Amino acid sequence: MKILYLFRSLAVFGGIERILVDKMNYLSSVYGYSVWMITTDQSNHAIPYHLDEDVKVEDLGICFYRQYNYNIIRRIWVSFMMKKKYRDRLHRRIMDINPDVVVCTTADDINSIVRVKGVIPLVVESHSIFSRTIEYGNYWLLKKFRKYMFLKTLSSVDCLVSLTEADGVEWRKVHPKVVVIPNFIFVFGGERALLNNKSAIFVGRLDYQKAPLTVISIWSKIRQRDKDWILHIYGEGDLEDEVKKLAEEVGGIIVHKPTDNIWKCYAECSMLLSTSLFEPFGLVLIEAMSCGLPVVAFDCPYGPSAIISDGINGYIVSKEDIDGYVEKVLMLMGSIGKRQIMGKAGRISISRYAPSSIMPQWKLLFEEIRNKKVI
Repeated sequence: MKILYLFRSLAVFGGIERILVDKMNYLSSVYGYSVWMITTDQSNHAIPYHLDEDVKVEDLGICFYRQYNYNIIRRIWVSFMMKKKYRDRLHRRIMDINPDVVVCTTADDINSIVRVKGVIPLVVESHSIFSRTIEYGNYWLLKKFRKYMFLKTLSSVDCLVSLTEADGVEWRKVHPKVVVIPNFIFVFGGERALLNNKSAIFVGRLDYQKAPLTVISIWSKIRQRDKDWILHIYGEGDLEDEVKKLAEEVGGIIVHKPTDNIWKCYAECSMLLSTSLFEPFGLVLIEAMSCGLPVVAFDCPYGPSAIISDGINGYIVSKEDIDGYVEKVLMLMGSIGKRQIMGKAGRISISRYAPSSIMPQWKLLFEEIRNKKVI
């Protein structure tokens, strides 16, 4: 089986990048698939995660991000020419590689892919939630046009894969073939938290979605009642300068750059805090659980409620209930026994996200789609 993945780039430490690399590695090394990835914006950036040597990666050199160097009028023309170049180059590579299935994400230029892929089946992975994908944009008219074009293009897609059942329900309103396949995680037995360090951890992009300023606000309230604990924030992004400034003002917070050994960081802490406004899945939740950490998260759509059993392996707090969140964190801080019980339950619960449980679902989907193509 030959699978072709399409994505912007594998250039940053991110959840999507990590799971794409892990999936490609598994398909290649375990199932013996011929796996390719074509990027548009990789350029000379190194891939931050280990990629199996048999997985082939090519960059088309489009560099879509450069269009934002121009004013809005000029940008329209530059974007048009970039997309034309993308379609021309992608069409040639698809014809040369001749994959059984093409896979992209909802963040990719699906319209261009549909126009050049020919009869090859296309699977689209949703790594955002339905409402954010459909309603994206700042201007009403532009948003309506984009939504119309996106849904029209989506009708030509063979299958859409959602990460949670709740989000899948929403996608089924606009597409007849929606399959729910969660992300997976390699459960490492070697990294396990003792839960005796007075340290909490936050991991994620420092941007609007992950709401790092909210976790700092929560920590400021916690500091009023317990100054012994330290919050470690790992990430980078648009809010990085503001996060660092506010963290210094509040105190008891250390901001770190992303690391390729986040497992060691989890193991040195005693709980994970998540303040995301929305989560299509929540990979950091199961990463932390795999190391035995209890987790606290807001009940945002849709990932946390699919992963956390409230009061068993962590806490789910009503959205925007800052005081309620503070109380749950303080409960965990005050009882190592509670942390150990929840941490153990978390390690057991995430076994359903092992590759041996998740990847056969991808294998079955690819085989089903390929067989329909042959027929």
